[in-house]
Amino acid sequence: MKLLALTYGTEGDTRPLAVLCRALMDAGHEVMLLADGATLGSAIALGVPHAALSGNIRDELSTLMASGKGVNATAASLASIANAKTRSWMQQTAEAAIGCDGLIVSGLAAFVGLSVAEHLGIRVIGAGLIPISPTQAFASPFLPSRWMPAALNRISHHAVNNLLWLAFRKATNSARQSVLGLPPRRKLWTAHPMLYGVSPALLPEPQDWPAHTLLCGQWLAPAESWVPPAALKAFLDEGEPPVYLGFGSMVGFDRKAVLNAFIDAAQGLRVLLYPGWSGTPDDMTLPDNFFIVEETPHQWLFPRTSLVIHHGGSGTTHSACRAGVPSVVLPFAGDQFFWADQLKRLGVAGDPVATRKLERDKLKQAIRFAQRAETRQRASALGKRMAQENGTATAVAEIETLLRT
Repeated sequence: MKLLALTYGTEGDTRPLAVLCRALMDAGHEVMLLADGATLGSAIALGVPHAALSGNIRDELSTLMASGKGVNATAASLASIANAKTRSWMQQTAEAAIGCDGLIVSGLAAFVGLSVAEHLGIRVIGAGLIPISPTQAFASPFLPSRWMPAALNRISHHAVNNLLWLAFRKATNSARQSVLGLPPRRKLWTAHPMLYGVSPALLPEPQDWPAHTLLCGQWLAPAESWVPPAALKAFLDEGEPPVYLGFGSMVGFDRKAVLNAFIDAAQGLRVLLYPGWSGTPDDMTLPDNFFIVEETPHQWLFPRTSLVIHHGGSGTTHSACRAGVPSVVLPFAGDQFFWADQLKRLGVAGDPVATRKLERDKLKQAIRFAQRAETRQRASALGKRMAQENGTATAVAEIETLLRT
């Protein structure tokens, strides 16, 4: 089959879809991936045919960081990026999808892909790392669970999904008419299958979801021998497994304040610091127990650590759990609070630590919780359960079934 995969977001959005594309190619299918150019490194490494959608999310978010508007402005900025690029994305997607048997849509470009599939009359499958399909089992991941009575869980999903549609509807409908000649869409798409690169060991699968909506497990490329730089290997070899500290694509926070808090909390610990998209302040000197690491495969690195301190993104959360190590979560925005809650529920992390007013005592308390023997035991058991899953193969088999029926 010939397939087109479409997403727009940070590296955490593109990487799992690139892995899925590679697996589909290995199963004998022809696949093309469209995504933000700054996030296509994984597609290049995996040999997945790809093309860059217009825009540069890394530059846009870096500009946001420099403006001092903070993390809370990120969601609005992402919506603004998507709306500004909708017409060009729809044109590019419509051209790339000609002759395809199916579209796989995800992220900020999902409404574009759904419109193109409607226009061409081809099958469409939703893919994601955040469970947005309405259920009574849990509230929308974009709403703090402590604010939501359980009786309103299903309603919360419908409310958030419709708010997201409202944020993109005007630009989507304008592009539908000008690019595809389609009439305006009045309501959300809800009938297409949804596949999630989410582990059922981390989040129990809801029993009230419709058929072809499922948690496949994490989408991971086959483990390969990755050779670390000599300096990283030396750091790992010279002492106890270190703590990993990284916030991925997060920007817009007070980097100096956060790092100073960690320098204080991590006294006596060996720390691997991944600065990510935010970087490190130019005028800041890190202590000798900190080692700066470049982008490194989590699948290789996390099993060699004692603890992962992260922002609570779905991909990093899954990778830490699969490695069998505890977490300390500092959620910034969006679904990160949801994943922090799941880790606390499973007992592999303590209370999440607020980033807006980072309290060093709470950070130290969260680290102490993660270092407990019983926490490490629960994390190890969870990792063993997740190691039995093959989320990528599950997704490929489901896609093949859906497109052949």
